[in-house]
Amino acid sequence: MAFKVAVVGATGNVGRELLSILAERKFPVSEVIAVASSRTAGSEVSFGEKDILKVQDLAKFDFKGVDIVLSSPGSKVSAEFAPRAAKAGAVVIDNTSQFRMDHDVPLIVPEVNAKAIAGYTKRGIIANPNCSTIQMVVALKPLHDLAKITRVVVSTYQSVSGAGRAAMDELFTQTRGIYVNDPAKPDHFPKQIAFNVIPQIDVFMDDGSTKEEWKMVAETRKILDGDVAVTATCVRVPVFIGHAEAITVEFANPITVEQARAALSNAPGVVVVDHRVEEGYVTPAEVAGEDATYVSRIRKDPTVPHGLSMWVVADNLRKGAALNAVQIAELLGANYLTGGNKTAKPQKVH
Repeated sequence: MAFKVAVVGATGNVGRELLSILAERKFPVSEVIAVASSRTAGSEVSFGEKDILKVQDLAKFDFKGVDIVLSSPGSKVSAEFAPRAAKAGAVVIDNTSQFRMDHDVPLIVPEVNAKAIAGYTKRGIIANPNCSTIQMVVALKPLHDLAKITRVVVSTYQSVSGAGRAAMDELFTQTRGIYVNDPAKPDHFPKQIAFNVIPQIDVFMDDGSTKEEWKMVAETRKILDGDVAVTATCVRVPVFIGHAEAITVEFANPITVEQARAALSNAPGVVVVDHRVEEGYVTPAEVAGEDATYVSRIRKDPTVPHGLSMWVVADNLRKGAALNAVQIAELLGANYLTGGNKTAKPQKVH
């Protein structure tokens, strides 16, 4: 069974990654359509090694007959077009923050809460979580099942690719400029990003946290467990691809390092690299292009009765965005859709 798939925001970092992963994983497509704003309409993008797609204008595109929309065009754009696409009969898997906290829109990480996909029938939309949230809950889920998490403290070290192509260009330009004594002029970021770290991602909120930090709190509770307390500090670092997180977890029940390591080693989507020697851990530079969420430096937190700390790294453009969306589409196609748009109806989950 094959599906007609539209990729919205096809010319951006995540859009191109979506097209690449669809081809890599041989997603069953009858047709793939690249869609973007009028600014890039008419340009071309690659689908797999051989196919070149001409980008169509989102404002003029008719979603009738499309089965699945993989969307990453920005929140304001999603707010306008996603309901239109859903009304036409497509199921929209949206990578923006627009619908994540909507009660009638499931927020999905396949390794964590796949059964919640069934809720797509309420709005015809499924939300893809924030990149930093995705890799964290993939690592937390097997531990929560084992010993019940009560509290999470996380500090993130997020690459510039999470802010788009212009942010990557800014890091490159500033880095090159510093070597020839050019002044580092912040444009996309609020302060110099080259050879620096910035403790602000997204806008500030009334309580002093940033919106990125709020997202991690709210999304983790929606995906994993509403009773889990979460506090986050999110930092942008001068890395092109790959987010890292230092996570400390408090549990309701006893858990040993050995038990945690075993549970994580057996968990889907997780690779444990945890050797207590130099180079016995994973860094962002090593995960670019990788699908897994890597967990290292698992150790006891001696400040609470039942606590562990760990280091979690993933490619934010793949598992943190495009791969997670394609995995949702795979489950949707296998368990809920019958193809051809007109017959797209929920089926029993096996």
